[in-house]
Amino acid sequence: MTKVAPEHKIASIEQLEAIYGFPKGGAVAKEIDHISDHYRAFIEAAPFAALASVAEEGVDCTPRGDPKGEFCRVADPKTVLMPDRNGNNRVDTLRNIVRDGRCSLMFLIPGVGEALRVIGRGELSIDPDLLASFEMQGKLPRSVLVVHVDRVYFQCQKALVRSRLWDPAAQIARTELPSTGEMIKALIREDFDAIEYDRNYPAHLAKTIY
Repeated sequence: MTKVAPEHKIASIEQLEAIYGFPKGGAVAKEIDHISDHYRAFIEAAPFAALASVAEEGVDCTPRGDPKGEFCRVADPKTVLMPDRNGNNRVDTLRNIVRDGRCSLMFLIPGVGEALRVIGRGELSIDPDLLASFEMQGKLPRSVLVVHVDRVYFQCQKALVRSRLWDPAAQIARTELPSTGEMIKALIREDFDAIEYDRNYPAHLAKTIY
């Protein structure tokens, strides 16, 4: 494990502020304690969000997504609702939400440079009517994340511009990386059939996505 040398480590807030200074202008003004009409438009147009959570056991960040208009719902200026769709059933994030509640959402919209961040506290609901309102392909989520909003602000375009995230010319073929089957084979056991797994995965995905 590579460690930072003590003389090169930022070890106090005072050191950090001496290097970076303080936010000002728009960086401060864009943060509000509720979902404005402008921010609501971003949330309702987003098909994807990264959901971060924290508890004594550690931190977690997980991708979440659904078709635009079927994803996160703004219930009111202080509340966002997110259905928990079918996944790998590790429920790391959900464990954190139950134990602690602190969470953060970062919404991304394909082709849009800004990201929108929502910070607050989450609860998990299994209200039957709420679950039914998020039905997709005849299936209900097993729970809905209810985020009580503390802060909302948008992130400027710099990171997405630098990464060329939405630039088709920056895309790489999936075949340039190890396949899912190859990674599982390396991690689990030698007799795992990676080729068969990769061949069958598209059908498995279509069957289990909701």
